[in-house]
Amino acid sequence: MDFIDPILSIASQIYTLVENVKANKKRSRRVSCRVQALEELVRSIKKRDTVQASADVEKALRELSITLKSAKHLIQKYTLTNWMERILSSNSHGDEFNSVNERLNDAFQLLSGALQVEQGNALYQVFELTSRVKIDEADGKEDDAELKKLLLEYMKKQQEKMDAMQREFEHVKINVEKLVEILNKPSMTDVDIRVIKPDELKYEHPKKPFMKTLTSEVYKGEYNGFTVVIKRYTDPVKASPREVRSVFNKEVETMRRFESPNILRMFGICVLDEDAPNPQFLIIMEYCEKGSLREVLDSASKMPWTRKVRMCLDAAQGLYRLHQTEEKSKVHGCINSSKFLVAEGYRVKLGGFELARTETSLRKPAKEKKRHSGSLCYSSPQTLKDINHVYNKECEIYSFGIVLWEIATRRRPFEGCSNEDIYQKVYKDKFQEPLPDDCPEQLAHLINACRDYDSFQRPSAGVLLDKLRSVMTQIEE
Repeated sequence: MDFIDPILSIASQIYTLVENVKANKKRSRRVSCRVQALEELVRSIKKRDTVQASADVEKALRELSITLKSAKHLIQKYTLTNWMERILSSNSHGDEFNSVNERLNDAFQLLSGALQVEQGNALYQVFELTSRVKIDEADGKEDDAELKKLLLEYMKKQQEKMDAMQREFEHVKINVEKLVEILNKPSMTDVDIRVIKPDELKYEHPKKPFMKTLTSEVYKGEYNGFTVVIKRYTDPVKASPREVRSVFNKEVETMRRFESPNILRMFGICVLDEDAPNPQFLIIMEYCEKGSLREVLDSASKMPWTRKVRMCLDAAQGLYRLHQTEEKSKVHGCINSSKFLVAEGYRVKLGGFELARTETSLRKPAKEKKRHSGSLCYSSPQTLKDINHVYNKECEIYSFGIVLWEIATRRRPFEGCSNEDIYQKVYKDKFQEPLPDDCPEQLAHLINACRDYDSFQRPSAGVLLDKLRSVMTQIEE
């Protein structure tokens, strides 16, 4: 098979790079260890060259090649002379390694399953979930502790530079302090999703909602040291706290599979006046200070291509985590630029589906509204052709491609077009709205691939994530 030798070559390059990393040494060596385990599987396939490999094995090898290139780019940036500047500008080095390790684990599961590798052998133990998570956490803590020292030493050296560099130093200092604060701050995913006691919540005073809907008021507050959104239902259905808790507890098990820095964090529910005739119900979730992605794109904020690509990468990470759950057919079902939220540092997070069943148990059913004219903007050619077409991951990748186009152009899709216009352009004419002339070529290729007329040609969320990470590395260089 044509990709076996290139895979072995990239693996060898990764081992060499790991010996020269300046930071995140533990994380890089752990990646190297997992690549070695995968290399053994690949070599076992090479020894079977007289036997025709299955389609599953070929697909797994093809995706592994892409993942290894992504891992190589990630490790390589910590061997370069400007590695410190890269860390200061990204604020997410730990998440990048977690993402690569997830992809390596997925590749191992696919290959070992296709090759029927026994679960008790040494290779499987390298990727066994419980020990892998504990090992990654230990590696991360050691790397972060070393990184804190390196960052503070770097700041001290910068302070000793000439007065002419004072302005640049102040910029570095701010970034260092912000990153050290991030490293010291507990992760949102360390906090359990649970029923929250009323006295654990703090509100901004005076208590004025910053948003109102027909069924709720939304407040800004604080929980467990995190800034949160507190949604209070103003006219809930006559559900008992016990019934609401039952629905919530079932839904929490599903939500735990979606835990990711790029998926809006749900902290839980809270019941006020539980023993009163009319108890009040609250839902507590992460606060994203910049609002929806669509609001950010409509704003006057500056967005160089490095920021745009980082936002695309964040959004893809959230979609990948959703598509990669145990439920094979799991999709969001309503991907558009308003379903993504933007936190501090322009960190993009996927929202719009958390605790849906719990909210349904609290909200009175509303009369179904007629679909507005903009609703077809994100519809794939397949769903435009047949309203009964089964919505699947390929349809969702098309919708996500429209969101990526919005990030690249900052425009609204098919603005001014009616549903009939969209049907004619997308389904009949196979039309794609153009990208800016200065859009990086590889990014443009990915966005167009997501919007491909043929659903078979659209990349999976995993492949898209790997390739976007490579685009990000090249733009940073």
